[in-house]
Amino acid sequence: MAKKVKGNRIQVIMECTEHKSSGMPGTSRYITTKNRKNTTERLELKKYNPILKKVTVHKEIK
Repeated sequence: MAKKVKGNRIQVIMECTEHKSSGMPGTSRYITTKNRKNTTERLELKKYNPILKKVTVHKEIK
């Protein structure tokens, strides 16, 4: 059963931007949380992409 989210913390899905534009099959996605009040814009972090085997920029999609 999923936990109820209390307060301003929400779950967001991060997707690799380089992988999406390369046209290769598969996706690299991470799930993380952010504070809705402090970070109103979309999140952008450098994460490891196991398919491309390097660190790439991941942007929030949800």
